[in-house]
Amino acid sequence: QVQLVESGGGLVQPGGSLRLSCAASGSLVNIGAMGWYRQAPGKQRELVADITGGHDTNYADSVKGRFTISRDNAKNTVYLQMNSLKPEDTAVYYCNAQIRDLIATMDYWGKGTLVTVSS
Repeated sequence: QVQLVESGGGLVQPGGSLRLSCAASGSLVNIGAMGWYRQAPGKQRELVADITGGHDTNYADSVKGRFTISRDNAKNTVYLQMNSLKPEDTAVYYCNAQIRDLIATMDYWGKGTLVTVSS
């Protein structure tokens, strides 16, 4: 059973920083692309950033220059460093990964971690 577990969310003031982590565990053979999505109240889930196994990255325009995605393949972990946070960054952040387990390759999601940017 493969699991993705996020951590690092919380309450931060505008202009502040947070670092999210997401660790994959279980009977996984290989991890492909990993990414972070977010869903604000009343809005659809959107891509924030993703990263391939070769560390190529892609960012939403709204976070370019403020957020940095990275991964540690040895730890099966992806990170999202969020700087210069704005109130509009408030959302539940979800980790996503394409994982090959003993049977097949599937998309996996974490349960989400809440980020609140407010003074």
